[in-house]
Amino acid sequence: MDSPLLARTGAVPAQGIDAGVAAHYGDPYAEQRALARAAGLVDRSHRGVVRITGEDRLSWLHSLTTQDLAHLEPGSAAQALLLSPQGHIEHHLTLVDDGTAVWAHVEPGTAAELLAFLESMRFLLRVEPADVTGDYAVLTLMGPGRPGTPPDAAVAAMPDSFGTDLVVPRDRLAEVAAAAEHGGAAVAGLAAYEALRIAAHRPRFGLDTDHRTLPHEVGWIETAVHLNKGCYRGQETVARVHNLGHPPRRLIMLHLDGSEDRLPEHGAPVTRDDTPVGFVGSAARHFELGPVGLALIKRTVPVDAALRAGGVPAAQEVVVPPDAGGNVTITLKRRGALARPGS
Repeated sequence: MDSPLLARTGAVPAQGIDAGVAAHYGDPYAEQRALARAAGLVDRSHRGVVRITGEDRLSWLHSLTTQDLAHLEPGSAAQALLLSPQGHIEHHLTLVDDGTAVWAHVEPGTAAELLAFLESMRFLLRVEPADVTGDYAVLTLMGPGRPGTPPDAAVAAMPDSFGTDLVVPRDRLAEVAAAAEHGGAAVAGLAAYEALRIAAHRPRFGLDTDHRTLPHEVGWIETAVHLNKGCYRGQETVARVHNLGHPPRRLIMLHLDGSEDRLPEHGAPVTRDDTPVGFVGSAARHFELGPVGLALIKRTVPVDAALRAGGVPAAQEVVVPPDAGGNVTITLKRRGALARPGS
């Protein structure tokens, strides 16, 4: 489903997994500055939206995911993971409960698979999961000047320090964007959002992860995992890594050589002295930092080692430290938080 915002003057469509929304509207660096320093609205309507109703919805999701959702207060946003029995990440959800339903958004093209899993786990519980991507879409408000209250059209809001994700009726996307612009927010493309996301050390499922990624490896142990909750699929691996060992890989941010007139592609090898040590996830051009990226590399690679990402020389910035896990209490250094003043 192509977004109606692609009809705006200057809109350049995004490609690949992000097809269907605009990469930018003519000036991606100006759009980045608006999101980082003022206020902006990003069209993320290509993401999947799942709605779960029923009296047992929170306790049910609590039993399935890595997050403590049994005590989730209405209006409080959370992140949660669904893991394989071996502890590998299968889905990353951003969600909120509105008092009558849980709204969650997931990566493009993954809602149907998520719904199939949820349907298989219903048993006799009072829950009704539904893929509502065709009717609802995600927009994100960002910047220190973003409004503190969601627009009237939003059926759900999921705020954090990086931005506020809104779920709005799909047929009101253009209306909400126009109202935000009238209120002083710039309409920005996904390229601006992605550059700021990378600089903020925020991994994206399916781009900065692969089929064997563990929560500890990408820092989601801090934001999407509750270490003291009851059993869920994959918990044994999470507990074992946290208490007894270290994950085999760690997330880093790449500062790429700006003299190279290209960015490494997703999945390109990260090498040290011509030896593969990991892969590139996301890469973008940041308006202040220059070309940057996220990569998963072997934990044992020295933190000061010079690397090449898809052949491009790169310095690494630690996101997940080598001593993650092993019952080490770590607070990740998050960059580029776009909190409103006073938040």
